[in-house]
This record gives sequence, structure tokens and C-alpha cells, in this order.
Amino acid sequence: MIRKGFKMKLYEGFEAEYERRHNELWPEMRQMIADHGGHNYSIFLDKETLVLYGYIELEDEELWKKSAEAAICRKWWDYMADIMETNPDNSPVSKDLLPVFHLD
Repeated sequence: MIRKGFKMKLYEGFEAEYERRHNELWPEMRQMIADHGGHNYSIFLDKETLVLYGYIELEDEELWKKSAEAAICRKWWDYMADIMETNPDNSPVSKDLLPVFHLD
């Protein structure tokens, strides 16, 4: 299992909306994450900086990268683009975090 951490940025004033949308995550999006080997997925918000910190466990990094090609993933990106920093294709601006410590 590969542990992956990353950060993204939320626009000011959209904290509750971001949480609402994720609490109502589409079943097709849940299935896509599982189909691409994603498990134990969490996102945390730093309210002072509006930085979102994501954590996911992956079966395979290459399989996970293919999730970006899924139509439901693209639809989700479009849905989220108005409340967070995105790239020109509406994918979230995401920076990988360097793992420095883990304890089971």
C-alpha cells in the first residue's frame, strides 16, 4: 500500500460548501476512487490558510494516475472548480507532500 499526502487550496468563504459537497460525494465518484485503487481517503482543512491536506492509500500509483481520465473525475473537477484553485483543465492545483514519518 502506498500512502500519499498532498495539498490543495480552497477559496475564501467556501469552507462549508466544500465540506457539504464532499459529504454528498456522488456514488459514481466513490466507485471511481475504489476502482482506481484508492482507499482510506481523508481531506483536512487548515482554516487559517485555507490549505486542504489530503491523504489517500493507493494500491498502485500508475492505476491512480489513470483516474484523471475517468469522465466522472472530470465532471467532479468541473463541479469543484468554482470553490478552489484549479489548473486550466479544472483539475485541482495539487502539490504532493514529502512523507517524513509514519507509525502504525
